[in-house]
Amino acid sequence: MSGSATDWRLEGMRVAVLMGGPGSEREVSLASGAGVMAALREAGAEVQGFDLHEARFDVPGGFDVFFNVVHGTFGEDGGLQRLLERAGVAYTGEGPDGSELAFDKIRTRRRFAERGIPGAAFEVVRPGEAVTLPVPLVVKAPREGSSVGVHIVRTPDQLAPALTDAARFGDEILVESFFPGRELTVGILGDRALPVVEIRPKGGVYDFRNKYPFLSPGGGADHLCPAPLDESGTRRVQATALAAHRALGLEVYSRVDILFGEEEACCVLEINTLPGMTEASLLPEAAAAAGIPYPELCARIIRLSMARNGGSA
Repeated sequence: MSGSATDWRLEGMRVAVLMGGPGSEREVSLASGAGVMAALREAGAEVQGFDLHEARFDVPGGFDVFFNVVHGTFGEDGGLQRLLERAGVAYTGEGPDGSELAFDKIRTRRRFAERGIPGAAFEVVRPGEAVTLPVPLVVKAPREGSSVGVHIVRTPDQLAPALTDAARFGDEILVESFFPGRELTVGILGDRALPVVEIRPKGGVYDFRNKYPFLSPGGGADHLCPAPLDESGTRRVQATALAAHRALGLEVYSRVDILFGEEEACCVLEINTLPGMTEASLLPEAAAAAGIPYPELCARIIRLSMARNGGSA
């Protein structure tokens, strides 16, 4: 639950909010940045936003912490984290190694297999190589977010076009067996699993159009929070999400996407170390259900991040 009315506030703290970026999630990041800036001002911080257009950033002085919401390329893959580390400044989220690991779906899947985290059968192929897993399958570009380069392959004739599209994003392609189940997501804040959210797309699958209807009119999804699970299912999903978070060595916050099948079987899809941060995004929605309002969530992310770096807020 929330603490007192003032113990989480950031009065006088100078915060730079980094948003935008050069990748496919740029517009989503700008929306997250606008939301975070408003929330931090409500929390009492002095805030300035920076719209990054390239995979570079001249780090300015005069800020206590840099709040990173550059989703995807550069902001989530360890690149921006290394730049900020070299500059010797405090920033939010995971460090370079954890960010890079979680952003790469292939490395994540291999780590999960090593640590016993439940997931679908998978293989990694290069363009032109044969896929040995039978359909139905899921084809993924391994270093993109927001379902960019992701295809559900239900029939053999759909496989070649899916591989061709995924190959646009790199020379390795992740192919997974299709796991039928309810789409759930669990926010992790420090060492705590937040209430489970169930996602029900209004049409088709939970792709970019349904994730971001404000960018793609006609899409959308219903979010059920807390998800309509019994107590046993809720505990299993939250424990699985927390185990996945820890398996990658993450410390600050993340959002773990899970499919929930028959007999409470869980299949971890991926971990987002910089999940969407508009007020209506999944992580803030789960935090609100746990009694943590949006400004306090942003403040907690700052405090957890600075504690990771051995600092204080």
